[in-house]
Amino acid sequence: MAEKNPDIMEKIVSLCKRRGFIFQSSEIYGGINGFWDYGPYGVAMKKAVEQLWWKEMVQTRSNVVGLDSTVICHPRVWKASGHLDKFGDMMTDCRDCKARHRVDQMEDPTKCSACGSKNLTPPREFNLMMKTYVGPVSDEDHVAFLRAETCQPIFVDFHLIRVASRQKLPFGIAQIGKAFRNEINPRNFIFRSREFTQMEMEFFCAEEESMEWYNYWREQRIKYYKEKLQFKDDEIKIHDHDTLAHYAKAALDIEFKFPFGWGELEGVHHRGIWDMSRHQEFSGQNLEYFDQEKNRKIVPTVVETSVGADRTILALLCHAYDEDTAETKKEGMDEDTRIVLHLPPAVAPVQVAIMPLSKKLGESAEKLYKDLARKFRAEYDETGSIGKRYRRQDEIGTPFCVTFDFDTLNDQAVTVRNRDTMTQERVGIDALASYIEKAVE
Repeated sequence: MAEKNPDIMEKIVSLCKRRGFIFQSSEIYGGINGFWDYGPYGVAMKKAVEQLWWKEMVQTRSNVVGLDSTVICHPRVWKASGHLDKFGDMMTDCRDCKARHRVDQMEDPTKCSACGSKNLTPPREFNLMMKTYVGPVSDEDHVAFLRAETCQPIFVDFHLIRVASRQKLPFGIAQIGKAFRNEINPRNFIFRSREFTQMEMEFFCAEEESMEWYNYWREQRIKYYKEKLQFKDDEIKIHDHDTLAHYAKAALDIEFKFPFGWGELEGVHHRGIWDMSRHQEFSGQNLEYFDQEKNRKIVPTVVETSVGADRTILALLCHAYDEDTAETKKEGMDEDTRIVLHLPPAVAPVQVAIMPLSKKLGESAEKLYKDLARKFRAEYDETGSIGKRYRRQDEIGTPFCVTFDFDTLNDQAVTVRNRDTMTQERVGIDALASYIEKAVE
């Protein structure tokens, strides 16, 4: 069991709201449970996380291509995938306090987690698909569903993408996009929401080499968390599934140690030929792949990597959040608590902040900011004392603060302050971009 620390979670949620990372959707109307908005720093971080994943999974690989599909598919897509028939959770209601629970999340399925009452309704299945209507009439002939996962359109578009991109097996198709699930009990901030972003890659191969590719992607993905996101060995673990779907050969979860306990970040799944054969059956289209070298037709086997972008962001925030003490000039205090996000520079919402020591230096400092903003996520910050600006950037997670002072006009150098070590170094303006680039990479 992971050690739980709810206080840290509360501090992270508070920081996210205060600094404009993440806050509840429609808050002025009381909010809507399970939906979250990303503010200026949150959306910058989210795009950085998505870009890092895309670069790792698509941009640097010749055998993986991309897709951006619609969130509404033909309803028969979800019939073929099994979502309309078997995609739900067991739900129960407390007759006394009216609380609603997912049965598998209750410590004691016979007792209400909110009030302790045993006066519960019998468990019943609740489908998680979000229903909508397409067209001018809201009737059963016009029912559609918001996609519950981003992988199904990949299977449906397999042949079109394969032909257009001239790919041969083995190859993958990746997608980043929104998915929707009508969760009974959204919880733990952005860990379990009703609207969320998935980053998925479906890798198509022949059955005889599928386990080799499964093990390959298993290693690649764990390497990504350790090297790219800098998670520590005691923060992540692999959980191999003991019980598998009838069509699967293997499945695992990569889990992160959140303040509320271990939780899944990513799944790596051997899906067999289930998806492709089901869509072939329900669409009536031939989805077989002709292997010219072996002169045979096969239904491709699929190995999947499926990541929650929002969960990745939450894991990064939990990993990065820290409090330490620093010297202060506040009256009556020698030390002050410093809240800092030790985010990897590759995913920090602001990678470098430009701070003129005086507003009189604003014109020259702003020119430097504009130059750096072409290459990095940069921010110009001239409000408040230099100490307050440092603290503000620490909470944002900015790895480098650049102070433009009066000496800069003469020596063409600036002071670079490191977020993690709090050391300061004088760097020439002409070498500043390469200095930051080296640290980011």
